[in-house]
Order: sequence, then C-alpha cells, then structure tokens
Amino acid sequence: MESVVAEHHQEHKQKISQVIREVSKVVVGQEYMVNRLLVGLFTNGHILLEGVPGLAKTLTVSTLAQVLHLDFQRIQFTPDLLPADLVGTMIYNQKDGKFEVKKGPIFANIILADEINRSPAKVQSALLEAMQEKTVTIGETTFKLDRPFLVMATQNPVDQEGTYPLPEAQVDRFMLKVSVNYPTKQQELEVMRRISNMTFKYEVNQVLTKEDIFSIREGVNKVKISESLENYIIELVYATRKPLEYKLNEQAQYIQFGASPRASINLNLASKAMAYMDGRDYVLPEDIKEVALDVMNHRILLNYEAEADNVKTTDIIKVLLTKIPINK
Repeated sequence: MESVVAEHHQEHKQKISQVIREVSKVVVGQEYMVNRLLVGLFTNGHILLEGVPGLAKTLTVSTLAQVLHLDFQRIQFTPDLLPADLVGTMIYNQKDGKFEVKKGPIFANIILADEINRSPAKVQSALLEAMQEKTVTIGETTFKLDRPFLVMATQNPVDQEGTYPLPEAQVDRFMLKVSVNYPTKQQELEVMRRISNMTFKYEVNQVLTKEDIFSIREGVNKVKISESLENYIIELVYATRKPLEYKLNEQAQYIQFGASPRASINLNLASKAMAYMDGRDYVLPEDIKEVALDVMNHRILLNYEAEADNVKTTDIIKVLLTKIPINK
C-alpha cells in the first residue's frame, strides 16, 4: 500500500515540475511567485500578491489557470465597482415577468482580483465573504462556488492615490502575502527580447486536472509533522504576541499586535505543501522557515515607532527565525 502511495507522490511531483516548466514558457523568472501560487492551490488558500506594475503578476496567474485548465476570471478593481459587478444580481425578465439571477465573474475556479485596493470596502467585503464561506447569496438564493475556488489578488504598494487599503482583519484571510520582486538583468533582457519580437507566440499544455488537484490536496493533508515542529510553529506565532517573554526586547517596542491563530494554521498547511512538492511525506524545520515570511508578514501590525525607525515586519520575522529554538 505504501509503495502505491509513494508512486502517486512521485507522479504528482513530476506533474508539479511540469506545471512550472509550462508557466516558464510564458513568464520569465518569477519561480518564487509560481511556487507560492501552487502552495495556495494545494492547500485551498488565497494569495495576495504585492508588487509594482509590470512584474507579470496578472500574466502568471492567467497562464497558471490555462496550464491547470481551470475557469479563470480577471476582475479589474476600480473605485466605481459595485458588489453586484462582482457576485451578480437579479434582473427582471419582461417576457416571463420574473426576476432572474445573473451570475457575476466570481463564479469561476481562479479569480484574479487585480489591484484589489482600488475598490471601496463594500466590494472588498463581498469578495472576502465569498473567499471565506465559498458561497454567494444573490437575492434569496445561495449558490455554492465551484471547487477549487481560489482568489489571487494583487495590490500596488507604491501608488496610493485613490486606493482603499485593506483592513488588517481582511488581509488576514489571505493565506500568503507574497512580495513580487524585480527580475534580474538577464531575465529582463530575455523579457525585452521576447516582447520586441512581434511574432513570438506561446502555447501552454494542460498538465493537471481538477481530480489531480484534489488528489494532491489529499496527499498534502497526509504529510506528517512532528510534535516538536508543531510546538515550534506555536512558539513562533506566540512570540509575536508576547515578545518580552522570549527576550525580544528590541522587537517588542515595535509590535502593536501579534499574528492571529490563522498564522499557526497556515504555517502548518504551507509547510506541508512545501514538503509534498519537494517529494517528502514529512515536514522539516526548513519548510516552516521557508514559508514563515509569506504567512506572517501581513499578520503582524507594527506601530509608528517602527515606521520612524524604518523597521519592517520581515525584519521582525527574520529575528524570530534565528532566536526561537526548536525544542526536541
């Protein structure tokens, strides 16, 4: 029985590698972003991508949806967007004399909420409710969203003109907040050459089916994590709430609120996904440390003193990872 499970695991690992190769036909670099999108896909978690314009965030998500052969909808968030534009509404059919449901773009497998911080709170709330409940209510009817259902939201950290920053409680619903960085010189040279070649065309192949995704999710769920590593996750998260108890005196002066329990849950899930994608059925400390920044950087609220001293949440998390021990 174990050999059959191991065989499936190996097959899944090869398919995951193939997914990454297919996406790389279109997107140059950004392997880190693709990896984190797959972590979200395999753990049923939503992703918030933060980066300046032009870093292929939209292209990466749409290409990934093609490779996975999933229904994809891109929604450009704007200040005049209404909740009905997102979830749908009731329209009157004059012929039948009845109201009918017109479903919105949220009824897809992968939703790209482009520049989510450009829309007002009402629209953000409608999206985040669907993320949490996996249902949408239009009129008096509640509809279940198709599985898998994932939201990949982007936001621009630079241009704050006409934006509505997401409240901390809403940001907390995203499993990972991934900072998308500039490409290297060589990668940007390759991008420039591809785009300047007007005849450049790309075609990607479908690699994973919905059944494959659900099977991988089951495999991730079976990944083992030791009690000592479970306790390590709790210690990491608790240290953000009570830093003085962990002798983090310097960091304590900057932390206003520590990470929520969702940090513990998502550290566990994300580290299991990392292990599974690496071909293992057990979690290593490195898996937890690998995902800690993306899981926790939007769940720690710093004070004005931190802003004055130019201290970032990533700086705090890096200190935690070096100072919090793993007790055997």
